[in-house]
Amino acid sequence: MPLLLVLAMTRWTSDYDDVLIAKVDSDLRIAEQYLGQIMAGTGAGVLAISESTSFLEATQQGARSVTSYLEDARTRLSLDFLYFLPRDQVIELSARWPVVANAEQGTLDTQIDILSASDLESLSPALEAQARIPLIPTEAAVPSDRTVEDRGMVVHSAAPVLIDGFEGVLVGGILLNRNLQFIDTINALVYQSQEDGTPNRQGTATLFLEDVRVSTNVRLFEDVRALGTRVSAAVRSAVLDDGRIWLDRAFVVNDWYISGYLPITDSFGGRVGMLYVGFLEAPFQAAKRSAYWVVLGAFAAVVALSAPLFLFLAKGIFSPLERMTKTMSRVEQGNLHARIGNVGSKDEIGQVATHLDELLDQVQERDRALRSWATELEERVERRTAELHEANKKLEDTFQQLVMSEKLASIGEITAGVAHEINNPVAVIQGNVDVIRESLGKQIEPIETELNLIDRQIVRIGGIVGKLLQFARPSEFGDFAESIDPTPLINDSLVLVSHQYSKQDINVSRDFQATTQVRIDPGELQQVVINLFINAVQAMGDQGDLTISTFDEVRDGKDGFCLTVADTGPGIPEEHLKSVFDPFLTTKSAEGTGLGLSISQTIIQKAGGLISAKNRPEGGAVFTVWLPDTQA
Repeated sequence: MPLLLVLAMTRWTSDYDDVLIAKVDSDLRIAEQYLGQIMAGTGAGVLAISESTSFLEATQQGARSVTSYLEDARTRLSLDFLYFLPRDQVIELSARWPVVANAEQGTLDTQIDILSASDLESLSPALEAQARIPLIPTEAAVPSDRTVEDRGMVVHSAAPVLIDGFEGVLVGGILLNRNLQFIDTINALVYQSQEDGTPNRQGTATLFLEDVRVSTNVRLFEDVRALGTRVSAAVRSAVLDDGRIWLDRAFVVNDWYISGYLPITDSFGGRVGMLYVGFLEAPFQAAKRSAYWVVLGAFAAVVALSAPLFLFLAKGIFSPLERMTKTMSRVEQGNLHARIGNVGSKDEIGQVATHLDELLDQVQERDRALRSWATELEERVERRTAELHEANKKLEDTFQQLVMSEKLASIGEITAGVAHEINNPVAVIQGNVDVIRESLGKQIEPIETELNLIDRQIVRIGGIVGKLLQFARPSEFGDFAESIDPTPLINDSLVLVSHQYSKQDINVSRDFQATTQVRIDPGELQQVVINLFINAVQAMGDQGDLTISTFDEVRDGKDGFCLTVADTGPGIPEEHLKSVFDPFLTTKSAEGTGLGLSISQTIIQKAGGLISAKNRPEGGAVFTVWLPDTQA
């Protein structure tokens, strides 16, 4: 029992340590995903500015207007720098920064890069001051003569600008040095706050520039962060030199932590830093020691209480049991005539001995019968085994068919959804190409605006495919919502679907009275609006009236923005009215898959809003979208 106890406790300790390592590995993945979201969001924001109509209008008003617009956009997107590079300057910087080179080739690129102090000074003196961190001597770190870290680790993003006469690259980014909001957000995501709302200080997160902490919530003292301290030489060698992910215990500033270190690479592919998360080892070691003492104490108590009782009972048990054991050994050797006889006791042991002799008599008798049944039983077993083999084979075949059916069903649903949602932006692209061909002929200059519109819709195609996946697995996707005025977006959406109704006798009426701003991803809202417009136009056929209205409306005590899209078509069948937003419900069997309204409902509900449909008394259908005010 002591040996089993030691083995069990050793195995438990190993499993316990494995659980801690698995936990820090999971925490590190969460931090890595958040850094990826920051990079993706920065790139998407810079690309949106470079392709926006408002930026085009600013370029037409002169350099001062462009500078003012970019400053407002930088503040709105929470960027630390945002500037435009004309084509002649792009050539010079593309040799220094791969993100600029890729943008020059027409591709958005976002990477982690290290800017020198002079680079930061040229962007803003405040950024150079923010990046400067005095180095603090750290035990076990690689020896260094440096006294200050003045380089800056930035999220570096560049997007192409294809405006006629204003070609170049738009560059923006975020400085991660001393970016406490970034590192505290990671800590809050990975380590939840305590029940009273205070931060959980047992978990920490850090961003390293090489081996220097440039953004951290690790404390040197109660209210002093450990900026400028350095990682140990062992961790630096494993992560920065060898490129491995560190998942083990490590000494962090002033205590031991269960730690995870992830190497960070820049746009040149070199390892320039590390992302760290970890939690204090001490509470878990204390819990293990407490468990050890509890188990050892319980074991000692059991032994102390049971040993005297066992010794007392052994006197009347061992002797008869030894006779029984010898008798059974003789029987096992083939002597079926062996018997225990009288053991001199009428208690339970004596009764067992008597009963065992009777059983041996029965065994001797039945042995003869069993021998005669053995052959028959073997034949039955062989037949039954063959039947079981056949049944198992059929079961395996059925299971494989079920697995294949599930896979085919999933592939069918996803393919149908992707095909349906790609139809709308492809229709917009085709419509604008038709407008170019019919209206402009061989004139080249007016084509630029339409070509830019085509580019934007191609980007929407990728976005729609992503939203299909989001519809299947919404919890795996982040939120890129922003506060916007929906009215200009609705006007833009009308332009995008103008080819749908321009060839038909459809009158479009607009009544825009809303002043409320909402928080939602603009691309997602445009997807919902375009879907409602196209459904209304298709429902009316060759002629009808499309009425679009916006107004402010209070629901459940909350201010909000309301959009109504009304048509004069045949309306929604009564049997479909309650299930119009169900997935795969469609009345256009040859054209749609029934995912459009279901995806629209998912987008609006994710933004905290409501979407509904009803038939109008005068004929036709009306769809209503309500979104809460950003201040609500």
